[in-house]
Amino acid sequence: MLSSTLLIFSDLTSVTTATITMTAATAAAACFPVTAGTDFCSSCSYPCSSLIRYDRRWNGKKTHRSLSLLAASTPSATSLFSSQAKDSHFYQEVLKAAREKFTQEISFQSKDKDVSLAKALLYVAAEDETFTAFNRDMDARSLMNERRDASVSIQAQEWDSLEDFPLAGRTISGWLSEVDAIAKEVEAELVMRDIGCHLVEVLEAVNVVLFQSRGFKRFPVLLDSKFSYLHAVLSSGCGSAILLSIIYIEVCRRLGVKIVGSRVGEEFLIWPQTGNPEELFKVSSGHSWFSIVNGRCVEDPRSKASDLNSSSLLGLDVATNRDIIGIALANLIRLHWKCASRMNHGLMLTSPLRPIHDKNGKSEKVDDSKVPLLRPKDLRLAIMASERLLILQPHNWALRRDHGMLLYFDRKYGEAVQELSICMAFAPVEEAEVLEPFVEKLHLLRLESSWKSLGHTDRLAVP
Repeated sequence: MLSSTLLIFSDLTSVTTATITMTAATAAAACFPVTAGTDFCSSCSYPCSSLIRYDRRWNGKKTHRSLSLLAASTPSATSLFSSQAKDSHFYQEVLKAAREKFTQEISFQSKDKDVSLAKALLYVAAEDETFTAFNRDMDARSLMNERRDASVSIQAQEWDSLEDFPLAGRTISGWLSEVDAIAKEVEAELVMRDIGCHLVEVLEAVNVVLFQSRGFKRFPVLLDSKFSYLHAVLSSGCGSAILLSIIYIEVCRRLGVKIVGSRVGEEFLIWPQTGNPEELFKVSSGHSWFSIVNGRCVEDPRSKASDLNSSSLLGLDVATNRDIIGIALANLIRLHWKCASRMNHGLMLTSPLRPIHDKNGKSEKVDDSKVPLLRPKDLRLAIMASERLLILQPHNWALRRDHGMLLYFDRKYGEAVQELSICMAFAPVEEAEVLEPFVEKLHLLRLESSWKSLGHTDRLAVP
């Protein structure tokens, strides 16, 4: 299993009893690597005790008390730092458990039909939410140390394990129960209509519950990554097409109806396994079942999905459960990258691979200052999604190249060299030839970075 590399967006190395001059926004931009197999604070450059936590136990649960810290009641620096190692380790354990559960769920040792789409994506959400919650705590404490007169409120949280971690107010098992509840609503709809178990009638009942009673809506263009997390879509009723398709698949699975899907162009389409696909394209009240479930793309002449009919549908390659999880993760990578690079319009992951020459035809040297500044939190979330996707597709050279480029933008040059070197072993010859000079220069850049970390002020010459 690939290591989960996490990043903490706070720098408390210079914390003293004096006021910190660094703002919370600046603190959020400082990044330090932590691997899943090490202590959460062991490789951080700030003191391990710099995260405060007040614990009380009621009914055997650890509880984070809500704090409102004012100048009159601000603890000393020593008391602020006294329990950070414990708290950081606690967050790390939850992060590690979420990644391990995800890996177990999609393990190739189990049959694909036994892979739960809902569980796998809820573990993804739990890991990302834990990561975000930790950084939110760190930002709050950074502000508290910076401005002693500021009122900083840390929300009370009652959880001591992955199973108890709240996602929009519910645990993972709570959201799984929500999917169960939707399936029961469909059953109640069937009973109320006094109809049998004919496939089309069951599907119509699913449509009524999801799209009318519950009001689920798909966003054709996503600008907010939260609508690509399963719990957020179940909570808000709005989400990406792939997430709504996953909810549809999971609900129907509980009803004993097998729904399959396939990628068609930029769209992911779903339909039931049936010997009579013509029924899916019959128009009723202005729309066919196929268009109601899969959205406007089916009726948009600019989309490849509009060309499908009952005959061509049978010729599509059906996606496995692991494929569907991979599509959802790929969407997360794109969305987080888009957020991370928002201030660098038009920047692509592969932009640095383009050959750059001066007017004399000589290749420009790689310089650490040329790496664009990106939003660290979104960049790290993109890297985390990429790590999970690599667990699913370890031999996908293009994916490994993109993962290496994400690490490059994150200034993890050693890790980037490693990933891109592995990529070159799998990539086509022409792609490897593009990567080779970049990897060589990146290796020199890594050496220069190491040289600086030893306190040397002279620059290494990188041709």
